[in-house]
Amino acid sequence: MVQTAAHPLLPNVITPLPGPKAKEIIERDHAVVSLSYTRCYPLVIKCGEGAIVEDVDGNRFLDFNAGIAVAATGHSHPRVITAIQDQATQFLHMSGTDFYYENLVELAEKLTELTPGNFPKRVFFGNSGAEAVEAAIKMARYHTGRDKFIAFFGAFHGRTMGALSLTGSKVVQRRGFHPSIPVYHLPYPYWYRSPEGKDPSTYAVEILQDLEERVFKTILPPEEVAAIVVEPIQGEGGYVVAPAKFHQELRRVADKYGILLIHDEVQSGMARTGRMFASEHFGVVPDIVTIAKGIASGMPLGATVARADVMNWPPGAHASTFGGNPVSIAAALATIELLEESLMSNAADVGEYMMNRMREWPRRFKYVGDVRGLGLMIGFELVRDQQTKERAPALRDRLEIMAFEHGLLTLGCGPNSLRLCPPLVITREQADCAMDTLEQCLQALER
Repeated sequence: MVQTAAHPLLPNVITPLPGPKAKEIIERDHAVVSLSYTRCYPLVIKCGEGAIVEDVDGNRFLDFNAGIAVAATGHSHPRVITAIQDQATQFLHMSGTDFYYENLVELAEKLTELTPGNFPKRVFFGNSGAEAVEAAIKMARYHTGRDKFIAFFGAFHGRTMGALSLTGSKVVQRRGFHPSIPVYHLPYPYWYRSPEGKDPSTYAVEILQDLEERVFKTILPPEEVAAIVVEPIQGEGGYVVAPAKFHQELRRVADKYGILLIHDEVQSGMARTGRMFASEHFGVVPDIVTIAKGIASGMPLGATVARADVMNWPPGAHASTFGGNPVSIAAALATIELLEESLMSNAADVGEYMMNRMREWPRRFKYVGDVRGLGLMIGFELVRDQQTKERAPALRDRLEIMAFEHGLLTLGCGPNSLRLCPPLVITREQADCAMDTLEQCLQALER
């Protein structure tokens, strides 16, 4: 469907999708690029500004996936661009693992202030979320002298071998890549699909009671577990928000058995939930935090922040040639300034504005199941039947394509959910446009 709009901050689709230039580029891509890449719809981007993306054929889209929750300050924010340009005129690389430069220290100081916990911390810089998780895994093993981990079904921690061992999202991500490091996976407490009649907090407590009373006593000695690795809000698993009691019980279990608690905030961190880190919503302080995605507005950067006594490995134990690249660091410092000035509060405000409208969707649309989220990390399920909660992944995929055809970029997650993770710069007018578009598409699905 072709949609027209004169407003420069709203979508404007002027060709069939994909357009002729996009088709040509996609054909070239198919001949030379790895088959392991997943492309949900034929978007070929040319440029972007704020929450608007333009493709090579001149079609304009409202971006509600932000490059998988990466473009926190929107596309090409002028202050981020200026920071990148200023640093690029000084030097591009020197390797912070072997030499010193001031902006790396400045960012490390900032992250130790922002991350939860009032205690001394240290920071390791890498290039991505997976690298941040790998550093956390190695650090946990080194500090504890233990080799095993606990993670959760539905989790996504990356595709490098250590991170992949923790990932419990899709079998295609793991098939053919064993052996992995020893990881025991537990259910992630999802209130909408918890056992019939169970209070969500009760279900969360029961999961960890089972860990202590059965798992630790039969197959997994707790003294061999280095860390529990958990997303405060599951991302790839479906934008699932667990009860606060779950995270509080995880902290209790970790403390009881001398196990480290690692929070993977790669997708939920950097103000996306309306607070700088999602764990702040639950009142729980982890020992290690992994950060990436929104930290540098699209520049490659990851960070692992840990208690100083936990990051006690010696020189040479772990390093990264490009991690903490000075240009990426400059982008991160500009990004954090913007998040603190206005974008974190905007994420909370616009996110709640959207949720107030979306909470009515299960009543209004027969294929919408659970709606959940915090800030601008919002997901909703597509179901065949609201009583049985039968998942409808094909309907989710169709809705994703329909939204694209109407000029709205979204992204699936979990078995049957659609995630809305726009840049944190979006306005209420843009939020209304996205809600209007999705409601039109949901109505069309019902017809």
